[in-house]
Amino acid sequence: MIQDFLNTHNLNLLQIFIVGIGYLMPIPLTYIALNLWHHYRQERFIMGIKWVLLEIQVPRDVIKSPAAMELIFANALYQKSIKGFWEQYIQGAPWFWFSLEIVSIDGRVHFFIRTPTRLRNLVETQIYGQYPQAKVVEVDDYAFHIPQYKKDGDWNLWGCEFNKMKEDFLPFKTYRNMGDDMKTGVKEEFKIDPITPVIEYMGSIPHGQQVWMQIVVRWSTKMYHSHEQKKHVDFYEAAEEFLHKILEPYTKYSPKMGLGGIDTFEVRAPAFLDPMIKQVSANMQQLHFDCGIRLIALANKKYCNDEQFNNLRREVRLLFRQYAQPNINELNRINSTQFDAPWSDPTGLALTKIKKRMLDFYRMRTFFHPPLQYAYDYPKVLAAFFPSGKPKLFVVSAEELATLYHFPGMVSETPSFKRIESKIAKPPSNLPI
Repeated sequence: MIQDFLNTHNLNLLQIFIVGIGYLMPIPLTYIALNLWHHYRQERFIMGIKWVLLEIQVPRDVIKSPAAMELIFANALYQKSIKGFWEQYIQGAPWFWFSLEIVSIDGRVHFFIRTPTRLRNLVETQIYGQYPQAKVVEVDDYAFHIPQYKKDGDWNLWGCEFNKMKEDFLPFKTYRNMGDDMKTGVKEEFKIDPITPVIEYMGSIPHGQQVWMQIVVRWSTKMYHSHEQKKHVDFYEAAEEFLHKILEPYTKYSPKMGLGGIDTFEVRAPAFLDPMIKQVSANMQQLHFDCGIRLIALANKKYCNDEQFNNLRREVRLLFRQYAQPNINELNRINSTQFDAPWSDPTGLALTKIKKRMLDFYRMRTFFHPPLQYAYDYPKVLAAFFPSGKPKLFVVSAEELATLYHFPGMVSETPSFKRIESKIAKPPSNLPI
């Protein structure tokens, strides 16, 4: 039949190829059109979300461990829900996200949480539930107090993002890895708080310099490709498969050697793998969040010369070193606003554009839904000329998140870190019960 068709129409291979493309073309075009429609509806929905920036004034007597912050994240930030086709693709409704921020402005350290206004009461009540003597106030967005970056402007700017160097299943060092030091009940003078180096450094920033850090999170929707199941699976199934792969060389399979003729598996993992296996197994028992971390350093040229700014830029890159477990995982710097070679950007125009984008992404807390032109990783050939700068996401547990963002105890006595007296900070009486 095919031969008769070819003889009748006198088609060669090139013509057949072109005709085949014509028949198949609607498939990719439909896929592209659906993606563009989804992106458009999502952008429209996001534009309608109202946000509020809350500053948490930390009480003087914080004696709780970061586990208290884990409860806040679980009860207020873990907005897990199932969205149907209509809600997700027609209305474009995204999952809500939050921004946890630690900021130093002229050496004054502040804690912020940016949340949708409809969830403000939930966030406040959970904070007061764990820290009754704290004070939560609505403030103006500090990120808009700085003008947009200009090459010859009044401010120097450098920024970067962070992600995990290895697989999401491998945790970086958390407060629980400090042993008994961070347990509630241990005397403050004996505690070793991993966030103290961050607070101490930010509190030492001189006048005219600022350091902004934001941790943008939502409940984890990330999926992983399973080579065993030949489909996409969630975090927990992917972590289990990861453990199986790690232990495979040390597993002995004995068919029908068990009681009743069942198959048996004997695992003899070497001692150097024990810490990794235990931490991955413990990590699987927790709630997980999609996460993005962004860091920006700013300096007013009126008060800070280029050498001082370069020192600031080099120092802020090391703020997360205390969380590193080199044999397991650590946070890795990516998407820096710099070029390693002078010939990469001889005019400086590309660097100016990248810095403007970094500041805009920080102001909008953009990680999960970037503008369309930055939503995809371009091929390497194009990326050399048009770097997309797509934000990189990774997954953290509530324990890892609480390690990065929690209120320091009295062990941190940074003079420029503003605390409030416990007696003046009472929860508002009109909060919902």
